[in-house]
Amino acid sequence: MSFVLVLAGILLLYLGGEVLVSSSSRLAFTFGLSPLVVGLTVVAFGTSSPELLSTLIATLKDASDIAMGNVVGSNSANLGLVLGLSTIIYPLRAKSRLIRREALFMIVAATLLIPFSQNLVIGRIEGLLLFSLLVLYLVYLFKRGDNDVAENDFTSEIGKGVTSASGLFIGVALGIGLLVVGAQSLVTGAINLAHGLNISERVIGLSIVAFGTSLPELASCLVAAIRQEGDLLIGNLIGSNIFNILGILGLTAAVEPVRMSSNLIWLDLWVAVGLSIAVLSLLKTGLRLARWEGGLLLVAYLVYIKVSLLLN
Repeated sequence: MSFVLVLAGILLLYLGGEVLVSSSSRLAFTFGLSPLVVGLTVVAFGTSSPELLSTLIATLKDASDIAMGNVVGSNSANLGLVLGLSTIIYPLRAKSRLIRREALFMIVAATLLIPFSQNLVIGRIEGLLLFSLLVLYLVYLFKRGDNDVAENDFTSEIGKGVTSASGLFIGVALGIGLLVVGAQSLVTGAINLAHGLNISERVIGLSIVAFGTSLPELASCLVAAIRQEGDLLIGNLIGSNIFNILGILGLTAAVEPVRMSSNLIWLDLWVAVGLSIAVLSLLKTGLRLARWEGGLLLVAYLVYIKVSLLLN
């Protein structure tokens, strides 16, 4: 029964995320918001909404190891699993040099978690600091007025199928509803599964929950890889990782302190930082990622999951 709840939760989170992103993006488009604003706010929030709700619910249910494992595990999965697989499918080339700046900021955000987690608690003040940093970062981007090289393609994409505002509002409400139910189902099933199989909540959060909440990124990035849209793919993953730490974990900790029971969280944090540094280093070679580099990221991620299971 627990496994059924997990699968149902993953499915509902995926459907809810898709409906929310599609409806909210088109709604913002109809109100005249620029593609840059839509991409950095509406789409970033929408694709990370499964992580947000599952992390918040896990924390409120006193399952902070699942919450922390979900955020850190999702970031590692984005870079190791999603980016690795996408690059293996098609070698990626990014055109915008702004991606390097975003990757550097992603490393800064991930590194902040190491001192913040020293006492195995991320408190409300630390959560507010993380969330405030996200707000300042977005303000900085808006003031600079940086535009994505694929802005015209993005404008065309989110403009497809635009319908009435009332219909889009219903779509947004439906997406949020699916996300809430899906997050409840996933977290409840994950907790029961961890107890039933005698596996730590940390490992469940790093693997099953993190993979389930990363499905929107996985699906969209595989499509972007096939279409050879390197900027959109890499930018989406880097932006999602920044939002996961500063937005999701920051907002969750501001509502309810995130307490960790496992000292192994240090391994998870350093792996997330290490993968972030690896991606930035690989992007320095002409903003290109070859298949062997994608394979290296994927192998590193799989080894990390294997070690986590052994250290359970």
